[in-house]
Amino acid sequence: MFKALVITKPESGYQCELTELDEAQLPASGDVTVRVDYSTVNYKDGLAITGKSPVVRSFPMVPGIDFAGSVTHSDHPKWKAGDRVLLNGFGVGEGHWGGLSQMARVKGDWLVALPDTLSERDAMALGTAGYTAMLCVQALQKHWAEAGVAAGSGEVLVTGAGGGVGSVAIALLAGLGHTVVASTGRPQEADYLKALGAASVIDRAGLGAPGKPLQKERWIGVVDSVGSHTLANACASTRYGGAVAACGLAQGMDLPASVAPFILRGVTLYGIDSVMAPMARREAAWDALAKTLDRAQLAAMTTEIGLADAVAAASQILAGQVRGRLVVKVKD
Repeated sequence: MFKALVITKPESGYQCELTELDEAQLPASGDVTVRVDYSTVNYKDGLAITGKSPVVRSFPMVPGIDFAGSVTHSDHPKWKAGDRVLLNGFGVGEGHWGGLSQMARVKGDWLVALPDTLSERDAMALGTAGYTAMLCVQALQKHWAEAGVAAGSGEVLVTGAGGGVGSVAIALLAGLGHTVVASTGRPQEADYLKALGAASVIDRAGLGAPGKPLQKERWIGVVDSVGSHTLANACASTRYGGAVAACGLAQGMDLPASVAPFILRGVTLYGIDSVMAPMARREAAWDALAKTLDRAQLAAMTTEIGLADAVAAASQILAGQVRGRLVVKVKD
């Protein structure tokens, strides 16, 4: 028997509860069984656990789009018992049982080998949020290299700065020598954001309201996890030839923008998908995270909770009450 969070949808309404399951109940549509040590709570997990958005596609469902642990059984040629692995995305926690469980059975093609220098806990302190932040930073780095833009030659904006993606993005960009401006709706977090490497902190209100289609040039690059008017304003104020990496929709799925920044300033908008990203891109992102992210900064942005605490944390993360990253200790 093992413990797991299980989402059901009985006639009485949507529920997510800590439950005991038997290994025989794990999905048959997987060829690798993993003992999960750590997971995390991302924004999407918050939507799934609370039912605030139709993220879950079948019931019952074990939520958790991430996990890290060790293989206990494998019918996949790449993996054997004892291998340390992690998983992000691929519909896990949405259409296939996920990582907020002490055991998981998934397809071996979805797994990434945990880098030798990264613990299971640190991997989930990063989770999809950290992995997505690295995908954003790598997209900007490639763009800047092709455009001949040097670190420190201008400001880089990070929106949703107090969240998981934003926190990791600040640390990564500052570590690369960039001047980072953090946008947040929580001014009390200014010291925290500056400790991660932000040069300055601005109120998100200036970006979150409808703005002009073309604004004063400021950013050489942007990491945006907010969407809607915030993304539109970020594009409108990006410098000639700059780039914006968009990976989230905390403010909304809409994009009330014009073509002006793209055709008059040559701004590039990169869409960053972490769910179905090719394996080579995943492995490169995790390898870079293991090699570059400062562990002290990671610890500063991380709060550990237990599996039973994840339900309450889901509502908190949707309400914008969580700073940085939540790592869930799944193992007893």
